Amino acid sequence: MQGRAEERRHIERMLTNSRRGVGSSLLLHGEAGIGKTTLLEHAAAHADGMRVLRVEGIESEMELAFGGLHQLFLPVLHLLDRLPGPQAGALRAVFGLSDEPVRDRLTLGLATLSLLSEAATDDPLLCLADDLQWLDRPSADALTFAARRLRDEGIVMLFATRGTSPEGGSRALPRVHVTGIDRRAAVALLPGLAPPVAEHILDQAQGNPLALRELAAALTPAQRGGQLGPLAPAEARPELPHQLQEGFAQQISRLPDATQRTLAVAAADDTGDLPTVLAAAGRLDGEVRDLEPAERAGLVFVSAQKLRFRHPLIRFAAYQQAPLAWRIAAHRALAADLDGAQHAHRRAWHLAAATTGPDEEVAAELERVAEWAGSRQAMASASAAYERAARLTADPHRHARRLITAAQKASEAGQDERCRTLTDQVPLPLRDPGMAADFARVRSVVELGYGSPRRAARILADCADTISADRPDKLAPLLTDAVHAAFCAGDAPLMVEIGVRAPHLPILALPAHLLAGDLPGARRALDTLVRAGRLADVGLMDQLVTAIYCHLMADHATAHELAAAAVAHCREQGIGGWLPTTLHLRALLAVLAAVQGEEAQTREMAEQALEYTRPRSVGRGAAESLWALGLLDLGLGRAQDALRHLEAARQAAGHPFLARHLLPDLIEAAVRAGHPEGARAPADQLMTWAADLGQLHFTAQAHRCAALTSPDTQAEQHYLAALDLHTDSNDFDRARTHLLYGEWLRRSRRNIDARDQLRTALKNFDQLNARPWAHRARTELQAAGETHDPSDATDSPLTRLSAQEREVVRLAATGATNREIATHLFLSPRTVAHHLYRAFPKLGISSRTELANLLTP
Repeated sequence: MQGRAEERRHIERMLTNSRRGVGSSLLLHGEAGIGKTTLLEHAAAHADGMRVLRVEGIESEMELAFGGLHQLFLPVLHLLDRLPGPQAGALRAVFGLSDEPVRDRLTLGLATLSLLSEAATDDPLLCLADDLQWLDRPSADALTFAARRLRDEGIVMLFATRGTSPEGGSRALPRVHVTGIDRRAAVALLPGLAPPVAEHILDQAQGNPLALRELAAALTPAQRGGQLGPLAPAEARPELPHQLQEGFAQQISRLPDATQRTLAVAAADDTGDLPTVLAAAGRLDGEVRDLEPAERAGLVFVSAQKLRFRHPLIRFAAYQQAPLAWRIAAHRALAADLDGAQHAHRRAWHLAAATTGPDEEVAAELERVAEWAGSRQAMASASAAYERAARLTADPHRHARRLITAAQKASEAGQDERCRTLTDQVPLPLRDPGMAADFARVRSVVELGYGSPRRAARILADCADTISADRPDKLAPLLTDAVHAAFCAGDAPLMVEIGVRAPHLPILALPAHLLAGDLPGARRALDTLVRAGRLADVGLMDQLVTAIYCHLMADHATAHELAAAAVAHCREQGIGGWLPTTLHLRALLAVLAAVQGEEAQTREMAEQALEYTRPRSVGRGAAESLWALGLLDLGLGRAQDALRHLEAARQAAGHPFLARHLLPDLIEAAVRAGHPEGARAPADQLMTWAADLGQLHFTAQAHRCAALTSPDTQAEQHYLAALDLHTDSNDFDRARTHLLYGEWLRRSRRNIDARDQLRTALKNFDQLNARPWAHRARTELQAAGETHDPSDATDSPLTRLSAQEREVVRLAATGATNREIATHLFLSPRTVAHHLYRAFPKLGISSRTELANLLTP
């Protein structure tokens, strides 16, 4: 632990806090051998009075779905019965203890948190996860999900991963970049070396502790003493992992053949279970005493039940330096000992690793493993299994089908780069129309991610034209995907052109009505789609596109309902790759940041989006990014800049109706910038659309915009009509109507009336945390003759609580149990109890029965 004082103190502080019931997590990341594993061992050595669970990612087993989670929880599986039924069922399913499918990844993540919490009931818990980059993705996702929600469970979770930039869910964890130790600390790790030799090792290792030790250990006695003369410095510093692996390989090569063969079996195994390793080694004439030389050399640690390599690179070297025949024999021996349904996926992967050519029997077993992983929402693992099955498939038709399915699963897992790689490997042309349709849909996903949505739409439409006669059942999904891609491009003519191919389908006919101005016809088609979506089990893309249509036609409540159903579908099926698209219908982060006046955050997110959308002609995304910038400037009083951004957003949207949602902001910006003539035409258009759509919220917006562009003799009636139509008293748009009406009243010298409107606007803006808009309302109030003191606001008991405590208390006041609250907020029951324990004194109460009366207005 030379040179690691700061990291040690950080970890020891986390351990101390856990004994006081405080949970925390930390990600250690850096290059191989830099000392991450040693820091984890330091934590384990100082975990006095704590239960320790650990898992180590293994590169050769990283596609084994939930293998890491099972390895971690093996010592505490007996606690499963303490979990709520759905959570216990989810873990039993992914561990192969039941045949139930997993329908909700959130439940699985919460089950992981709950089981960790149960394991920490009697003593604090230390959870160590080494080589996170090699842990199977479903396990890594579940563990990082839990780590991000630690509060008061007395749990410490430490992760170690390679690299300077963590990936996936680990990016959200608190992290420390572990770098090389300084020269003084490095010298202390090189006792007994001649000065020139030590200098050479120091230059080569560059502060990497493992490199310092292992490069020194690889020297002969003569070299250590410098008797052979100065060592020639390398022309360039080799990559450390390669250099270290060579050092480890040399140490392993000095061991007896029987020991090397047994180490190869141990390296091929993913469980670290000593009986399993010895049983497989026994099939190769190995025995337990063969491990003694490796133990004496410090390469492995062996106990009654476990075998652990001192460092992951030693495992890697033990596997890689073994001859191919040994590795094949090791995997076959392990497969032979893994009988029973609960080991089917491990057996299949070992058989695949032992197979050097096409083998349909093994490929079929891998395909069954892929289906199993897919039913457990482990899409990344399913994709890997399909890909390996394809590699073992000689039949061209099956080979292509399995590759396409592997690409589909990679897409569903959000592995866009891998999806592209797999798609490029599919042999063309595809003579089967159904397979061609599936391939076109995968290609379109790649095109949406890396190319142009317009090209994605063309790929799908062209395929539909080709296969429509042979596979009419594939036509609707292809064209629905195509309409969605055209919408992303902001290409209204292309949307209409695609819809013409199947005008009998409402989901395809609606754009023609909508974009031609036939809103009643579009409304009838939309009603049909919404009824179908509510009554039948429609596909994800049908839900998405229908929600988009609802949003376009200002039916936001139904859009939210369908979008929520689509999000639930993604989570239930484990298709996280589509979650960003479905969540996009529910929240636009840059726009929300703009409403709250978060200028730096809004600009950063909007500019990042524009960097992606503009080169790829993603018109819809560009329009919404520019809308966020315009709304930000409008709230901050920069009307001219707002108008410039909003005009650009209207152009990027590609069609007047596709820009409908941003027109109220554009109209207000034009009026405030002194260009009312540019606002009248869009205001008139809004009133026409409002009459056809019949949505109260949208009609209220239209009246507000009409008030801005009408003579003073007509403005007030429009403001009053808008306020009558706003249905939500705490709505941002209603607050804006109060603000604009108050401003108009003040300009009309009706200050008393103005103050009533402006007070309401200010109250609502404050509640919504819309700071620039609240500032505008406060300024107008002052101009109307009232000085507003924020401290005069009514004090709610909830203001004394933290945000998390408020949510827990609010749910507890409804009568929800701790377990129900935990499930709703994705916490553990112990954390809920702790929040209530801290909240009651702040509220001046002693029991949850007093909450309802306290919080009733």
